[in-house]
Amino acid sequence: MAMSVRISPLCRWAGRTVSSLSAGHRREVGLSARRRLMCTSTGSNLQFRLDERTAHSSLDLFKKDTGIIYRMLGLDPSKVQDDPERFRDWAVVFGDKKISGGRHYWEVTVKKSQEFRLGVAEALMSRDECVGTNSSSWVFGYAQRKWFAMTNSKVVPVTLVGKPDRVGILLDYEAGFLGLVDTEKPRIIHTLRARFGAPVCPAFGLWDGELLTHSGLEEPAGLN
Repeated sequence: MAMSVRISPLCRWAGRTVSSLSAGHRREVGLSARRRLMCTSTGSNLQFRLDERTAHSSLDLFKKDTGIIYRMLGLDPSKVQDDPERFRDWAVVFGDKKISGGRHYWEVTVKKSQEFRLGVAEALMSRDECVGTNSSSWVFGYAQRKWFAMTNSKVVPVTLVGKPDRVGILLDYEAGFLGLVDTEKPRIIHTLRARFGAPVCPAFGLWDGELLTHSGLEEPAGLN
């Protein structure tokens, strides 16, 4: 019988752990008149950078906006340019490409982090929520030295995987799945099933250490 793993489906909020959001924090993000054009991708070899406009004030972008570093204190939110695209309470950032079809693969290098989330989220997901806590986001996370899959606050333990320095993410929009990939084998470790009904973006949450994204890659042979 599979052992249950207790993983709190919570996010860090400005360095603190909180369990819920008020009703007033369930707004959908409005479209900004000064929104920068985000390309829509339906083909292979998706290439993206991280969108600084979406980055929480505790996240610093580096290496030409392909990586993020978590700063415990971060910037004073009042010092960050106000933008309706920005995550205000959660240490989350989106990639700058919208995906509305196709099969796509990218990888992430994890450095000195014991708590992070990797996956996709609807481009118009509320910026007052955290990835994994709603029906608009699908992520693989690592916390308390354990991996898990998460959507709509439902947590499923992911077994048979340690703490690799680099993992892959495989998205098949039409088939409705998101896979966590062992880049050494390579093989799909775990799959999240979904019905994508709106454009999605690569999504990342980080509460210590740093992440570096690698896009524009060919999908490894043999992944099903």
